[in-house]
Amino acid sequence: MLKRWAIKNTYSARYAQSIWDTLGHFWQTTWLEFYYLFEGDEWTIFLLGAALVPALAFWCFNGILMVADVTGKPAFITRYRIQLGKNDPVDTKKLCQAICVALFNQFFISLPMLVPMFSIMKWWGNTFSKELPTFHWFLVELSVFTVIEEILFYYTHRLVHLPLLYKHIHKKHHEWTAPIGVVSIYAHPVEHILSNTLPVMTGPMVMGSHIVSIAVWFSLALITTSISHCGYHLPFLPSPEFHDFHHLKYVRARLGFSPSPPACARPGAADGQSSSPRVKWVCVTRVQAEKVYPVHPRAG
Repeated sequence: MLKRWAIKNTYSARYAQSIWDTLGHFWQTTWLEFYYLFEGDEWTIFLLGAALVPALAFWCFNGILMVADVTGKPAFITRYRIQLGKNDPVDTKKLCQAICVALFNQFFISLPMLVPMFSIMKWWGNTFSKELPTFHWFLVELSVFTVIEEILFYYTHRLVHLPLLYKHIHKKHHEWTAPIGVVSIYAHPVEHILSNTLPVMTGPMVMGSHIVSIAVWFSLALITTSISHCGYHLPFLPSPEFHDFHHLKYVRARLGFSPSPPACARPGAADGQSSSPRVKWVCVTRVQAEKVYPVHPRAG
């Protein structure tokens, strides 16, 4: 019996490894075809991977959300709206302004910042390697990217919530008390550099990552922040209700890494109040948040 079980598991492991090797060969071959298509032009490949691919991911994802925000359809998205009666439909004038600011930040802030990043990646020497990193190594990199981004974002976000910087910089982002996806990069240029771009760029620069890893990471980062601002608690996706509450009350709340355990404040507590003197940022659970503003009843 034990021998039969061992043989069965050995066959399963070999089958899984075979599938894994096939996928790896497919992606390696696809990358080489792409590499030779551009004749190994590293600057072009870098722009496509670090700028074009993430931008397409961002605008395709947010394009779907904007259709729902403007038309109220499809219902399988709008039924999960967090703040009822807000952005139903979205103010088209405000939406156009948000799109213009987002495009400005992408073209005139993020894009120029890729120039020094390109030089750093060239210095590492393996960013444009013909051999792709293994999936296991990419998972290691992704973990490092996430930790670095969370730490840097946490402290830069705290910084722009200081009264003087909030008034002149971060208040622009909080003009949207009921955010939508594109608002994720609707920010003052200084904030876009400090909180939106540098935390995401630092990880790959520290790790000397391959351009394919950079493209995937940048795309994931943009989609993730869009989800946290989208205004919908969609099934199978992380809940943005915590961050939505942050925009509604502009309390000092952050869902993510914290050097000390988060403390939960009373619903509707004043900005900066907390049940712990060590933690000034407010942690608000979904249940607490729903006592402050109405939330669309969940289906099922």
